[in-house]
Amino acid sequence: MYILSDIIYFVVCLLFGYRRKTIRENLRLSSLPASQHRDIERRYYRHLSDLLVEGIYNLFATPPQIKKRYHITNRQLVDRYYERGQSVILMSAHYNNWEYMVTSLNMQLLHHGIGVGKPLDNKRIATWVTRRRTRYGTEVVDQTDVRQCFAYYDQHQVPCAYMMLSDQSPSNPHRSYWTTFLGRDTAFLYGAEYFARKYNYPVLFYEVKKVRRGYYEVTFSQLCDNPAEAEQYSITQAYVERLEYQIKEKPEYWLWSHRRWKLTREGRILKNGTLKIIKP
Repeated sequence: MYILSDIIYFVVCLLFGYRRKTIRENLRLSSLPASQHRDIERRYYRHLSDLLVEGIYNLFATPPQIKKRYHITNRQLVDRYYERGQSVILMSAHYNNWEYMVTSLNMQLLHHGIGVGKPLDNKRIATWVTRRRTRYGTEVVDQTDVRQCFAYYDQHQVPCAYMMLSDQSPSNPHRSYWTTFLGRDTAFLYGAEYFARKYNYPVLFYEVKKVRRGYYEVTFSQLCDNPAEAEQYSITQAYVERLEYQIKEKPEYWLWSHRRWKLTREGRILKNGTLKIIKP
């Protein structure tokens, strides 16, 4: 499998420089030392190549194969909420391998697993990929349908584990949480905290570490046990701080090839560099 990754690394990344301009711009805008940028870029390309082949492997792998490569170290932290009949929100990011978690969420935990995210642009491919992701019971919900999903399972008292990758770029700067992240004024999605506070679901952060090539460990830690009584934005801020610490430790494992700071407090910076104002 990783022979193919090595080929992708050389041809797509080194030879053609896949999204090199975006990667370098993100690194330049971040607070990471400039002297480390080229090394981070090189190591990121290596990791990205592995992610591509692991993504294909994940679509066909059996439960034992996935569990062997994606091991949860402290599942009991989540299971205790299931035993109380409580749903939980699992916050993480596009860091290391997240596709294994989507596919295996329902088989790894006692909760009913639900992955919340944006659909792919190509509907035909999106339908097929979703079918493969959900083959072991995880439910994948489009972010436009997430309100109905929370309401339905809460009404029917089904303990769910909602996987929410909250480092995606928000669509509206006026409905975002703004904070300093990697040295930049950055907008973050507020959805995870909103639903946590609305339903008083405990919030956990899960960190994914690469043990060695192709093998990962997932460790849960608590962000907030009683969101209904938490200060507004405190959960999102705690998440941001955990994510920033994780990225600074091993920056090459974050998804640098997507435009990270395209949103300002007034609107969106287009690819041609102009600012599109978004009204409140």
